[in-house]
Amino acid sequence: MSASLLSLYQRITRWPAGHWLFSRAVCLRAPYFATIAPRFVVLAPGRCEVRMRDRRRVHNHLGTVHAIALCNLAELSAGTMAEASMPPGMRWIPKGMSVDYLAKAIGSMHALATPDAAAVESAAGYEWPVTVRVSDAAGQEVFRARITMWLSPRTRH
Repeated sequence: MSASLLSLYQRITRWPAGHWLFSRAVCLRAPYFATIAPRFVVLAPGRCEVRMRDRRRVHNHLGTVHAIALCNLAELSAGTMAEASMPPGMRWIPKGMSVDYLAKAIGSMHALATPDAAAVESAAGYEWPVTVRVSDAAGQEVFRARITMWLSPRTRH
């Protein structure tokens, strides 16, 4: 699956509005992420960048970007990066996430997901840490997530 997602991204983003189309396709597969209206801007093995525009629907009662919207942005970028980075015989699932709120999240957000190390083929499952840094339009890091992915061999039924 990882090769097909990355291949789809590489093909579709050559078209006009291709980044928008890819973002919509990902949200069709995982509908909850559509709540933040993400826009994928970079996808490569070991790297995913996603933008979230400033919209009222992602605000909290204080007018800043809601904590859960930031968590959704982090999980989406980490999961998509994981999907594009997996060896063919492996699969992933989020196992845990810790977050740090570093500054008020105001305006549009930009997430960058990168793993601590490359994913490798293994006969046993293992933890694979991914860091997601979210910055505002001025480039200030406002949020950081550490997501532990569980990688395990694909099973055949």
